Amino acid sequence: MKLFKRLSFAAVLISATALTPLIAQSTPDSEGNDANLIAPDGQQLFGKNDPNVRRATAQVNGEIITGTDMDHRLALIVAANENKLPPEELARFRAQILTNLIDETLQIQEAAANKIEVTDAEVDQYFDRVAQQNFKRPANQVEKYLTSIGASVATLKRQIKGELSWSRLLSRNVRPSANVSDDEVNAIIERIKATKGTTEYRLGEIYLSATPEAMPAVTENAKKIIDQLRQGANFVAYARQFSEASTASVGGDLGWLSLAQLPSSLATAAAGMNSNEVQAVASPGGISILLLIDKRQVAMSDPRDSVLSLKQIAITFPAGTAEAQIAPLVKRFSEETQQIAGCGVADEMAAKFGADVVNRDGIKIRDLPAPLQQVMLDLQIGQSTPPYGSLQDGVRVFVLCGRDAPEVAASESFDEIMSRLEEERVNKRARIYLRDLRRDAVIEYN
Repeated sequence: MKLFKRLSFAAVLISATALTPLIAQSTPDSEGNDANLIAPDGQQLFGKNDPNVRRATAQVNGEIITGTDMDHRLALIVAANENKLPPEELARFRAQILTNLIDETLQIQEAAANKIEVTDAEVDQYFDRVAQQNFKRPANQVEKYLTSIGASVATLKRQIKGELSWSRLLSRNVRPSANVSDDEVNAIIERIKATKGTTEYRLGEIYLSATPEAMPAVTENAKKIIDQLRQGANFVAYARQFSEASTASVGGDLGWLSLAQLPSSLATAAAGMNSNEVQAVASPGGISILLLIDKRQVAMSDPRDSVLSLKQIAITFPAGTAEAQIAPLVKRFSEETQQIAGCGVADEMAAKFGADVVNRDGIKIRDLPAPLQQVMLDLQIGQSTPPYGSLQDGVRVFVLCGRDAPEVAASESFDEIMSRLEEERVNKRARIYLRDLRRDAVIEYN
């Protein structure tokens, strides 16, 4: 499960509404104007006003969603985008946050109606894992961090409670009826055997449901999300916040699929995509924003799974050093390291440049930065890569000391295929379940 789920750490979404500032009209103070203000002394207020209590933005079956709730969720998205969201995007995100908070409230309410309990201890335990995985901090430091960005522990814990509640509800009311027969699984196994060597695609998806009437608005929203993703926004975080599919909890990861396993529109798009490309595609019931994470050959080993033994030789530069001063050193570093003949002389070469040497074993080619992957595939043992790095982080070369060929790829097991098919079935029925909850809900907007 992922931290950011359907702005439901998921999807999705929104109409792009701009906020127009309201400018109050005032008149200058002058004698005689008090006749216009009918507020004589000696009377009373009927009711209380607490300036610290935010006005509700919606009530869902009587349960209040406040502006504070929305502010805290919005802060998570802004932080995930490194505070780079343009002002016009904030209104769009607030609209979607409200939609997702409504869905989350409906899910928690339905779980409670089915006597499904998620305890505070369970939420705290999951929060501890999320703190480490998503914020790289121990739980006791996350509260301070969240407060510093304008969010809160409470909003994350409520999101976690919503995810756990919905997951358990589906496990009880939906999953038992999502049966997959042995014959269905065996048919897929036979198809895999028949398609050995063909291409499989690992895809990420942000699914946005849309009625025919809402399709233009959802399409526009999908374009805006893609713009943010292409500018460097985190796909996993967006999937958790915006995707309406059950895969939102795992950052939208669909796993490895052949084109035959995808709806035709998605299959056509995936076949023409490059790695790390994102694209909006019409899909059954809405729009899918696809990310092509990777490709591989069915039931074949992938050279990028080769395990490497490397020596890294790195030179760094004092802060403020001009590029003109660095260029000659980098040029000489490149020319001389290309003459390395084996890892045995790497230390000697490093000493010549006052460089640091680090041994790196057990590194898969696919885990290296994209520019280095093809270089490593072509490199012979004992050779070095061209320099790689930046003025800020330093420049390094990698000397290839050893390479272990990948094992023959293992096909999905019977149980793995059955689990995947069941998950697809649960996902489809979960969307219908939530749709029905929305239709039956009493939602009042303020």
